[in-house]
Amino acid sequence: MQTLTILAAEEGHELNPLIPHPVELVLSLVVFGILFFAVKKWVVPNFEATFAERTSAIEGGLAAAETKQAEADAKLAELDRQLSEARHEAARIREEAREQGAAIVAEMRDQANAESTRIIEHGKAQIEAERQQAVTSLRAEVGSLATGLAGRIVGESLDDEARQSRVVDRFLAELEADGAANGAR
Repeated sequence: MQTLTILAAEEGHELNPLIPHPVELVLSLVVFGILFFAVKKWVVPNFEATFAERTSAIEGGLAAAETKQAEADAKLAELDRQLSEARHEAARIREEAREQGAAIVAEMRDQANAESTRIIEHGKAQIEAERQQAVTSLRAEVGSLATGLAGRIVGESLDDEARQSRVVDRFLAELEADGAANGAR
C-alpha cells in the first residue's frame, strides 16, 4: 500500500479510499461472472432436482395420506354399521330370550297346575277308595255285631249268610234314613 501511496503522491493527486481502482473493478467483475456461471451450471440444477424430488415426495405423501384417510373413514363407517347391526341383533336376541323365558314360565306354570290337579284328583280318588273300603269294612263289622246282638235278642242263631245280609242291609237302610231325616231338620 505504501507503494501506491507513493505513486499517487508522485503523480500529484491523492488516492481516495472510497473509490476502487479500475483494475480491481474489472478483476472483481470477472471473478463474480465465473462464480455466477459455476453456481448456475452445477449448483442450481442440483438444488432444483432436490427440490423437485422433495416436492413430488411430499405431494405423493399427501395423496397417500388422503387415500389412507379415505380408507380409514370407509372402514370406520363400515365398523359403525356393523356395530349398529350387532346392537340390533343383540336387542332382538334379548327380546327373543325374554319371550322364550315367558313362554317357558307359562308352560311350567301350566304343567305345575296340571300336575297339582292330577295329584288332587288322585288324592280324592284314593280317599274315596279308602272311604269305600272303610264303609265296606264298617258294614261288615256292624253287620256281624248287629246279627250277634239280634241273635241274642231273638234267641236264635242268624248264621245264614242270606238272612244275615238282609237283616244288615235293612238295619243300615233304617239308620241312613234316620240320619237323613235328622240332618234335614
